Amino acid sequence: MIDAHHPWHGESLAGKIVMMPTSRGSCTGSGVLLELILNGNAPAALIFSGPEDVLTLGAMIGERLFDHGIPVLRLSPEDFARVATKTEAVIHGDHLRAGDLSVPLTRLPMAELALTAEDHAKLAGRDGKPVQLAMQIITAMAAIQGATSLIDVAQVHIDGCIYASDANRIFAERMADMGAKVVLPTTMNAISVDRDNWEKQGVPPSFGTPASRLADAYVRMGARASFTCAPYLLPSAPEYGDNIAWAESNAVIFANTVIGARTVKHPDFFDLLIAMTGRAPRSGVYLDADRHPSRIIHVAAPKGLDDSFWPMLGYLAGKLAPDRIPLITGLEGVTASRDDLKGMCGAFGTTSAAPMLHVAGHTPEAGLKPRADADHVAVSVADFAAIWRELNNAPDEIELAAFGSPHFSASETRALVALMDGRRPAQGVSVVVTVGPDVLGDLRADGTVAALEALGCKIVSDICWCSITEPVFPPEARTLITNSGKYAHYGPGLSGRAVRFSSLEGCVFAALTGRAPDLPDWLR
Repeated sequence: MIDAHHPWHGESLAGKIVMMPTSRGSCTGSGVLLELILNGNAPAALIFSGPEDVLTLGAMIGERLFDHGIPVLRLSPEDFARVATKTEAVIHGDHLRAGDLSVPLTRLPMAELALTAEDHAKLAGRDGKPVQLAMQIITAMAAIQGATSLIDVAQVHIDGCIYASDANRIFAERMADMGAKVVLPTTMNAISVDRDNWEKQGVPPSFGTPASRLADAYVRMGARASFTCAPYLLPSAPEYGDNIAWAESNAVIFANTVIGARTVKHPDFFDLLIAMTGRAPRSGVYLDADRHPSRIIHVAAPKGLDDSFWPMLGYLAGKLAPDRIPLITGLEGVTASRDDLKGMCGAFGTTSAAPMLHVAGHTPEAGLKPRADADHVAVSVADFAAIWRELNNAPDEIELAAFGSPHFSASETRALVALMDGRRPAQGVSVVVTVGPDVLGDLRADGTVAALEALGCKIVSDICWCSITEPVFPPEARTLITNSGKYAHYGPGLSGRAVRFSSLEGCVFAALTGRAPDLPDWLR
């Protein structure tokens, strides 16, 4: 367990029956589980008490494509609570036994899917083995999700191109070698190297070569080499009401929340299968009924807040609604830019499994009527101060300012240059910005890249902080600061460094002085 904020941090889950209500965070979990299966370090079984797609899909791919899976169980909340009190359990045949408990198990029945003639033809193998396999898994996932039909989607965003583990490469190359091809517009997430420059940057071939091969496999299958974790910044971004199939948690949440497009948080690997068929299970937030909020969070809007408020809001909202869609009220009179909402969505995905949230006065579906059983929670400045302390448990001395998780937009990068105001970072402090190649092209054209580099700062394309490695990540940096709530949470586990969080202006102060800023006035 590498999540520094988790109580099991540092423990191994190999060979253990792992219980969790559901998964949260990144869509990459399916690839991580497949890697564990392939290298012999997987849990003995997974037990959930609610809907779960990401890890379940990883287990399904292990079984269907590599002939090696692990049991995945879903218990009622009551049985889950009873089993969780035990220290040992045995899964055997049609029963789970734990001490004096015996819980009967049944295989999930296949849903009666209303399939089209085209769907049946694909399932029968008309379009070849890869498409047949894709349809088999899509229909199986439809059963897990309780769907009764499939829908057409307009576009796909692939998350599994990040080299989080060698399993991602093995899967993608196997599918490409089988002749798999995408049949609709498909963009790609940030990858793990700057595809054109990694050798010049000193990335060792032992990492750079397989990371590049992974990206190349998806390009071979017809995906666009967009290499960004912020596909909503691309000209191809969807519009309100569009059915799409995106993976990458921040992108899914932004699409549903800010744009009003519709997508389930699809697991890695499943995104490719949908891109190969154009079909997805009609379930979850594709359905009108599943987009209504079931928890109302009222925020007493602080006076004089800065842009650090929005990532902290997402982070706090996820903690308060880890398994349901919230509606945030009380901020109707507060100004929020699209970049602010981007930071909020990225942070929300680290603490909640929900695929979206609503913010009254700021998001297009905030007027949806809350569910009849929706409850209410109130938060104050004190709750934000607690989040600040949680994300700033690190030394004051700063050696790195990290920007772009999710990828920085052109407007965020220009704002950074304006705040630097011609000043160079303090001695021993690096400033690194990650962006997608489309944004990089825009910033080169208007001189922003030249202005940033003239100050001794770096701007890097294709990769993001969730996949960056040394030496692109400055090896000498021991403590970093970021304005990303997402990276403030994941950074300690991913980088092995201490991490601090602040506003964009606070991060610039740290870059210029080498010291973290004080608590902002609005939190005092």
